[in-house]
Amino acid sequence: MSESPSWACVCLPELALQVLVRAYPQLRQGPCAVIDEDRPQGRVLCVNQAARELRLLPGMTYAAGLSLAPDLRARVVPQQQLQQVVDGVCEVLHTLSPRVEPSQQEPGVFWLDVQGLQRVFPSLGVWIQSLHRQLRALELWPRVVVGWSRFGTYALARGGHAVGQILESQEHERQAYEDICLSRLGLTPSVRDALGKLGVRDVGALLSLPADGLRRRFGPEVLQLWRLGTGDWRPSLRAMAPQVPLCQQEILDNPVEHRSQVLFVIKRGLYGLLVRLASRHQALSSLGCKLQIEGGSLIEFEISPAQPTLDEHQVLELVRLKLESLSLKGAIEEVFIRVEPASAQREQLQLFKHRGKRDLSAAKEAIARLRAELGDDAVCRAHLTSGNLPEAQFTWVPTKQVSLPEPIPVDRRTLVRRISSRPLRLPPQSRHTRDEGLLVTGVEQGAVVRSWGPYIISGGWWVREVCREYQFTQVQSGRLLWLYYDRGRRRWYQQGRIC
Repeated sequence: MSESPSWACVCLPELALQVLVRAYPQLRQGPCAVIDEDRPQGRVLCVNQAARELRLLPGMTYAAGLSLAPDLRARVVPQQQLQQVVDGVCEVLHTLSPRVEPSQQEPGVFWLDVQGLQRVFPSLGVWIQSLHRQLRALELWPRVVVGWSRFGTYALARGGHAVGQILESQEHERQAYEDICLSRLGLTPSVRDALGKLGVRDVGALLSLPADGLRRRFGPEVLQLWRLGTGDWRPSLRAMAPQVPLCQQEILDNPVEHRSQVLFVIKRGLYGLLVRLASRHQALSSLGCKLQIEGGSLIEFEISPAQPTLDEHQVLELVRLKLESLSLKGAIEEVFIRVEPASAQREQLQLFKHRGKRDLSAAKEAIARLRAELGDDAVCRAHLTSGNLPEAQFTWVPTKQVSLPEPIPVDRRTLVRRISSRPLRLPPQSRHTRDEGLLVTGVEQGAVVRSWGPYIISGGWWVREVCREYQFTQVQSGRLLWLYYDRGRRRWYQQGRIC
């Protein structure tokens, strides 16, 4: 058994309400609520203390709330805005604990691992003070409970009134959370009301019930709460990895002057950032860019699409328009970009997921530009021909179109011979070296370890006779080479390599 508490729960009570009041400070006075839809039949999600005193509870309709409190003021808080706040809180908490788990069901609830923090902070009380100070700087008001179990810290952080609490023992923790009202633990209104009709209004009364009928009468939600409270189920902390800042920096060896070159550098880093955003189920809400000019001056700008997006072309078009409005008074030697994330819609993620890395239309445009600038023969492809020697069995022909490869499925992958455009002449061999010690490729690759062959190709007697002895050679470095010995020149050549 651990000698010190190992769990901490940080709860931002009624997070949606805190976000709403932070945006509209005038709502601090009087009854206030967050609703899911701005219409009379919209459901109340959370209410402040003034509204609770007027008997307003989550789950009521907006119209029912207005009948109890005619001066009730309510707003809708977008899920995207909540997620941004949760992400910001996670960044703060990761500076105070190496392991942080945000609740997936209740935004604003976080579990932390506090084991060993006494070696970093003078005491857990000082740690709680530091946590409060950093979150209040974000205009958020947390409750923090340090204790011995996942459920105990959660129940007291959700339903208690202390802004900071350290539980001395497991028995103390259990006695404290048994008096917590069930309406404070995020139960759905229908389940909360059904338990209330039976007189089950606090955690202690719930835990005294037998488990057999809980699932049948109240569903898995109540059974899970019972198992957590009794200790029948003790899930471990599922820590979330800290988010790495989404930024990219590139120092240019050759500074660029033209706006099109700067745009290309930004494009190079943007795609990787969008991939990372999509893996987090997020989209780009804004892009900040810093351009370092030779001589020390710095240009900074920021662009924001109409809505969070993963569309690379849309973002680059905004960057292009911004660059055209700037005055670049020198060559750019360093580019730094940073993206601000936001929650992505499912459709955006699906579009990004199925988007291929090979864009045929973009490839055709690139080929057309190269042919226009460098000539029709600038872009070529290999074409197989009839020939005796390997280098004569293909030729290069101009191409205007490209197509995606169509690989043939095979049961076993085969080795591929990569042929050089011209055979590489190898160093001459000493007459005093035995065959098994040949250094055909020089000292760097080592001596021949094993070889297969020879496979003799001869011909060309009508022009100039050629006789080559091909073999596949493995050298000490581990590489597999495609070599031949030219009888006429009495010299070794490397035709290619095997990979």
